[in-house]
Amino acid sequence: MVRIRVLVVDDHRIFAESLAAALAAEPDVEVAAAGSGPAALRCLERAAAEGRRYDVILVDAELGILATAAGRTVPGPVPVPAPRSGEHAPVDGISLVAGVRAGQPSVRTVVLAEKDDPRRAALALQAGASGWVAKDCSLQRLLAVIRGVLRDETHLPPALLTGVLRELTAARKHRTESEQLVESLTPREREVLRCMVAGLGRKAVAERLYLSPHTVRTHMQNVLGKLGVHSTLAAVALARRAGVGPAELSGDVVERGGQLA
Repeated sequence: MVRIRVLVVDDHRIFAESLAAALAAEPDVEVAAAGSGPAALRCLERAAAEGRRYDVILVDAELGILATAAGRTVPGPVPVPAPRSGEHAPVDGISLVAGVRAGQPSVRTVVLAEKDDPRRAALALQAGASGWVAKDCSLQRLLAVIRGVLRDETHLPPALLTGVLRELTAARKHRTESEQLVESLTPREREVLRCMVAGLGRKAVAERLYLSPHTVRTHMQNVLGKLGVHSTLAAVALARRAGVGPAELSGDVVERGGQLA
């Protein structure tokens, strides 16, 4: 018998363990539970190393929603790499979905939610989720979804469908507009924007791109003007919508004395 390997991820441990026990009663299901995003990532990494990858992950929609890092709520969705040994950075549910999609694309994710939320459901689908299921659904319904996503089906409650389609259409429109604005930047301005997305300040950008702080300030002002925003935070949000990633901080990406300045 081919067994389906399922990982339940929920920071309410009683719920996670109860659901895992109920699923484990099925003869073709092998299940484990994790109480946080980082714990789930460690489980995934360990299973992959052992050649026993999970097939489906059930992720709490509110996972880590109250966790804080550097005094702020952790946003999502952002692709999340598996943490290094000893790291315990908080990971919210949508970010976990995105991280799994990026690191182990063969694994299907289903989001478990206490309430219908078209916006978060749309974010989950954009992050790579294959389904959104109410926590108060029947066990048989959940099993049907688990087996369905393994056949590459996408599962949404009918009541959410219209709202999710509206959210996805709006997001696509905003992304297209954002992409057009980013395309108006010069190559150097796009490099500066990527540094801004990486969280670098003016001095750090200047050192990284071998420019004077005054030149970087001019580039940043040009970026804000062309993007039609008034703050670095707004520029970073627009860049994220357009799919602009952060500058790689592990090594130099611009040659000294390059032609782009």
